[in-house]
Amino acid sequence: MSAAPPFAIDDSACFVGKGGIDGKAFAARLAAADGALERLRARHADGTLPLLRLPGRRDDLPALATLAQRMRQKTADLLVLGTGGSSLGGQTLYALADQGFGPPKGTPRIHFLDNIDPATFAALAERIDFRRTRILAISKSGGTAETLMQLLTLLPRLEKAVGAMGVADRLVAITEPADNPLRRLATRRGATVVDHDPGIGGRYSVLSLVGLLPALVAGLDAGKVRAGAKLVLDAALEAATPAACAPLVGAALNLAHAEAGRPTTVLMPYADRLAHFGLWFRQLWAESLGKDGHGTTPVRAMGTVDQHSQLQLYLAGPADKLFTLVTLAVAGKGDRVPATDARDPALGYLKGRRMGDLLDAEQRATAATLAGNGRPVRVFALDRLDERTLGALFMHFMLETILAADLLGIDAFDQPAVEEGKRLAREYLGAR
Repeated sequence: MSAAPPFAIDDSACFVGKGGIDGKAFAARLAAADGALERLRARHADGTLPLLRLPGRRDDLPALATLAQRMRQKTADLLVLGTGGSSLGGQTLYALADQGFGPPKGTPRIHFLDNIDPATFAALAERIDFRRTRILAISKSGGTAETLMQLLTLLPRLEKAVGAMGVADRLVAITEPADNPLRRLATRRGATVVDHDPGIGGRYSVLSLVGLLPALVAGLDAGKVRAGAKLVLDAALEAATPAACAPLVGAALNLAHAEAGRPTTVLMPYADRLAHFGLWFRQLWAESLGKDGHGTTPVRAMGTVDQHSQLQLYLAGPADKLFTLVTLAVAGKGDRVPATDARDPALGYLKGRRMGDLLDAEQRATAATLAGNGRPVRVFALDRLDERTLGALFMHFMLETILAADLLGIDAFDQPAVEEGKRLAREYLGAR
């Protein structure tokens, strides 16, 4: 029996009060979902879903670590070019190393450039030294228009600073092993090109080199990320019943609440380092399930910030949401409020307390208030937030999404609706 995942899930408030669903009916529904779990096991066993093999792999990490070490040398800034799944997972991992105040000693600042706002690139060009800059361009297809535009506009600046030979050393591209524009651009310049597994879609690629190469450059432990993911995957595959498979329970809960008139799912982490995790989940859930009239709308909220901007709506607005809080064991952490500064009776409740005590009280109060107002809420309680825990969270929500798609009878891995916008954008450019 494998070790338990590094978090506890409490979904009891999804079954009580006016916002709850009937527990007996849900149990029957879950028992009938056994086929989804069997199909997941089959795809793991036969290798037809390559992302399920990543948690157990370590053979690819030494070469990535060597490349990451080279990318750190004489580098002040690393520009990661990519959008959507090519960026959000990496950004989520990087937040473990840099919370916005600078990178760990001996590692470069990593900038994830996932949009094409000219003002952003103009500001970037003014503030970094291209002589000490490297570029990592990521596009699974190699034809992502935004990523190619980013690269094509940055290459002249890089070449001016370091010369053609310097570009060859300072550019790395990740793309499928097939002829495509990104591969051709990088190959013509003698740059390093690393293969993106064609069987792993961008929004599911965080456990691959797409997410782990930037993490390694930042000094994080990629093996621990995968080890955490493996704990969740093993627990799911070994589940004796559907009710014992946490991701399957989560998938069924989302669908049951959607059918009960709650088509919005709110993910609300209580840790600044999980801000990008919410954005990563938003893409994963929306792009995987929004097909053929199916899907629920994912919303990223942040505790405690959105207690002041969204909680009024959540409590007294439409009762159309399922809430997932991600809490962290923070009680007793942070500096203590000096007694001398808490003499004011209005500050008495803070006297002798630490910042983590207030955060702990607020995350627990939000869960209780939501439940008390008939809003279904489940809580993922983390003891700590590190590479292992984050890898476990990634795996849980990927499995939850894959299993929800299976229950809906849709393909979790395509996104046909977005192709029309891409086609029109190219037509508009060609018409000028």
